[in-house]
Amino acid sequence: MSKILTPITLGKTTVKNRIVMPPMCTYKAKNNNGFPRCFHNLHYATRALGGVGLIIVEATAVEARGRITNDDLGLWNDEQIEYHKELVKQCHKFGASIAVQLAHAGRKSECDDSRCVAPSAIKFSEKYSEPLELSLEEIASIKEAFVQAGKRAVAAGYDLVELHAAHGYLLHEFLSPLTNLRKDEFGGSFENRVKLLCEVMDGLRCEGVEFGVRISADEWEVGGFGLDDSLKLAKLIQDFGGVYIHVSAGGNHEKPSLVPKFVPFYQCDYAKEIKKVVNLPVIAVGLITTPSQGEALLLGDVCDMVAYGRELLKNPNLAFYAMSEFKENELIEKSYLRAFV
Repeated sequence: MSKILTPITLGKTTVKNRIVMPPMCTYKAKNNNGFPRCFHNLHYATRALGGVGLIIVEATAVEARGRITNDDLGLWNDEQIEYHKELVKQCHKFGASIAVQLAHAGRKSECDDSRCVAPSAIKFSEKYSEPLELSLEEIASIKEAFVQAGKRAVAAGYDLVELHAAHGYLLHEFLSPLTNLRKDEFGGSFENRVKLLCEVMDGLRCEGVEFGVRISADEWEVGGFGLDDSLKLAKLIQDFGGVYIHVSAGGNHEKPSLVPKFVPFYQCDYAKEIKKVVNLPVIAVGLITTPSQGEALLLGDVCDMVAYGRELLKNPNLAFYAMSEFKENELIEKSYLRAFV
């Protein structure tokens, strides 16, 4: 059997194969309520029907001012739980495991009804407003918002939650010495800058919420949070009970000076290095487009699961193509089998 189509266990969840739909914002919530709509139910269920093993629902805000835009999903109140339940139900119906990415946009929030916040009052770019520097009381409140959103995710039926500590959003802003200039217990040393993420992870663990973490392994800027820092962070994620690490990069600067060429596999070496220092499943991303590419990464011990982002937007039946390519047609949904024989 191909490796990409073998099951894998994340915490208490057994995922049927190693094909991952990573979180990709759709900006389809309306009326500032954060509710998943019919679009979301169909969008994600289509990938579940197409055979994806793990679906990670797009960035879902833990508080209203933590949205990237006014049209983002949310889990900041109990009313939102029922709408997420329906989304989860539709995906489980077709055999997919499902996680939700819990996020706070920090200084990258573009909401027009709230002021963005950050560890320090540094704009993301001239197109963004200057964020308010968070007080210690507000940091404690945000930590609790992540934990409560995690509990709501469990109530909605999600198998896992993913903490968004990548791409220049709030948790990543705290990690970086370039965007976190605080002089208190949350700034300065590596240990201080990871403190908020560690407190969130500990809070989820104490509530029995199983989680993975998405990180930017390198922020592509001189003096920034780089791979050596991420290797230390990966060990902390394992120590705090994380069940997987999802390895991406960049996003904390509008025009980073060390940006690599965007070619296939351009982020996969980060995953390979992370995998060497932890005993957790590692998800790789980075312009991976074909089943054979994913299989090669798995066989090469680069990662344990493979995320197909843009490719799954184009082709929700990607997993069926993998099943056909690796001569495992018995796994293809019977109603679609005639297209692959």
